[in-house]
Amino acid sequence: MQGQIIPEACIACGICQLKAGQIFDYDDEGIAYFKNADQAYRAQIPDDQVEAFRQALTHCPTGAIQRVKN
Repeated sequence: MQGQIIPEACIACGICQLKAGQIFDYDDEGIAYFKNADQAYRAQIPDDQVEAFRQALTHCPTGAIQRVKN
């Protein structure tokens, strides 16, 4: 599964890091990005982290976290 973040939609609420702290971090302005990924706003989600990613995605109040449909 591949995910993306729409940085313009992120309101720095902190939910994604609470739900999936191993996947997400925040820049100096509080905008979420993918940890340990080649691209800050697009990443392949490891199989063992898919459920945490889904939790962050479904709880994101602005829809800034999205699943990339292939």
